[in-house]
Amino acid sequence: MKSNVEVLEDNRVKLTIEVDEEEFDAAVDAAFKRIAREVRLPGFRPGKAPRRVLEAQLGHQVGREEALREALPEYYSRAVVEHDVDVIAPPEIEITRGQESGAVAFDAVVETRPRVTVAGHGGLRVEIPAPRPSDDEIDEQLDRIRRQFAELEPVDRPAVDGDHVTIDITGTHHGEEVPGLTASDYDYEVGSGAVVEAIDENLRGASAGDILEFDADHPDPDEEHPLHFRILVKEVKRVVLPELDDELAAQASEFDTLEELRADIVERLTAMRVAQANAALREKVAEALAELVDVEAPAAMVDAEVDARLQDLVTRLRQQGVDVGQYLEAIGKTPQELAAEFREPAVLAVKVDLGLRAVADLEDLWPDEERLDEALAEIAERAGTDPAELRRRLAEAGQLSGLRADLAKHAALDWLVEHAEIVDPDGNPVDRADLEFTPAGADEDTTDAAAADTASDADDTDTPAEPTESAEEDEQ
Repeated sequence: MKSNVEVLEDNRVKLTIEVDEEEFDAAVDAAFKRIAREVRLPGFRPGKAPRRVLEAQLGHQVGREEALREALPEYYSRAVVEHDVDVIAPPEIEITRGQESGAVAFDAVVETRPRVTVAGHGGLRVEIPAPRPSDDEIDEQLDRIRRQFAELEPVDRPAVDGDHVTIDITGTHHGEEVPGLTASDYDYEVGSGAVVEAIDENLRGASAGDILEFDADHPDPDEEHPLHFRILVKEVKRVVLPELDDELAAQASEFDTLEELRADIVERLTAMRVAQANAALREKVAEALAELVDVEAPAAMVDAEVDARLQDLVTRLRQQGVDVGQYLEAIGKTPQELAAEFREPAVLAVKVDLGLRAVADLEDLWPDEERLDEALAEIAERAGTDPAELRRRLAEAGQLSGLRADLAKHAALDWLVEHAEIVDPDGNPVDRADLEFTPAGADEDTTDAAAADTASDADDTDTPAEPTESAEEDEQ
C-alpha cells in the first residue's frame, strides 16, 4: 500500500491511497471466506466452499464489493497512522480506481484538529478560594463543637432566634389536619426556618402559655389556599454553650488540651483549603486559556466529546445497577435534553484541548523520546506488561500520538499554572507558598497526600483540560 497526504483548506487533508492488485486480492480472498460462512451450497459444509465455486455461483463482484467495504477503512487507518494525521471526524471516501478489477485507489478527505493562537497565554490572571483558613472559620469549627455539647435551660422570657421552644402544633389545610405538620411536645429552634417562615415570625416574642393562630402560604406555589396553624407554646429554653477549655477538648476529641484540638482543626482545614485552591487554580487556568482560543470549537470535536460524556454516564449508571431509562425518567429529561446540557462543558473542553496544544507548541513542551519512554514505563508497570511491547501495540493502534499529546497538554497546564497571576476573592495576590501544605511532624519536602491527591484528581477529571481521546480514536 502506498499513500500520500495533501493539505486542503478549512483544516482538511486529502489522503490518496493506492493498493496494488496482489495486496487487494488477499482482501478479496478474505471476503469470500466470510461469505462462505454465510451461504449454503450443496456438497459443502458451512465455510468450506472454495472461492472459485463461490465466484461461479455468486459472481466475482460480490467478493470484491465485500472487500472494498471491509478493507478500505483499514487501509485508511494505516495511512492516518503512517502520516500522523490528527483527524477529528469520519472521512469522506471516494474510490478512484479498481472498483471493478485490478489495483485499488481511493481518496479520503478528512477534517483535522485546527491549530489555534492563544495571545496572552503567559499572563493569565485567575481568582481562587483563599488557600488558608481564616480565624473566623477556625472559630466556627470550635463553636460547632460547643453547640454539639450544649445544654438547654428553661427561661422565663419571650423567645428569640436560637432559643428552643416546646410546642404542640396543628397544621390544617381546608380544615383537614396535615399529618406532617401536626405534633405534640415538638422541640423547635426559633429562626431555623425548618417548616415555613411564618412559624418563626410568630414564635419570635412568644412566651410559655401563649396560643398562636395564623395562616401561612402553602409551600406548593400552585396551591391557592393557605395553611392554618395553631401552636401552643409550652416552654422556652435558651442554649447554654460549654466553656471552650481543655475539659471540652478532652470530651469532644482525642486531645487533652484545647491548644491541641485547635491545632488539629487548623491542620485539617488547611489541608482541605490548599487542596481546593490547587484544584481551583488548574480549573480556572484552563477556563481562562479557553477564552483566548481564537476559533469556534469544531462541531465534530464537540459532538465526540458530548458522546463520550454520555457514554461515561451510561457506564457509571450501569456499574451502580441503575437503568438509564429510569434515570432519565427520575430527572425528567429526554436523551436529547441531557445531551444538550453536556454541550456547553464539551465546548469548553474542546477549546481547552486546542489551547493547551497551542501552548505546548509555543513553549516547546512536547515530550521527547526519553519522556515518552518514561511515561510508557510507568503505564507498563501499572498494567504489568513490558514497555517495549506496550509501545509496539500503541504504535500499531496509532495511539502513541495521543499519549504524546496527553503529556504535552499536562506539561502545558503546569506551565500556565506556574506563570499565572493568582488572586483571592478579594483581589489580593496569593502567595504560592500558601498553596503548599506539610502536615505537622512530616518532612518539610513532603506535601500532604490529601492535598496532592485532590489536586491531581482535579487535573485528571474536573479540569476540562482535554476532550476524551478514546472518542477521537473511535472517529478514526
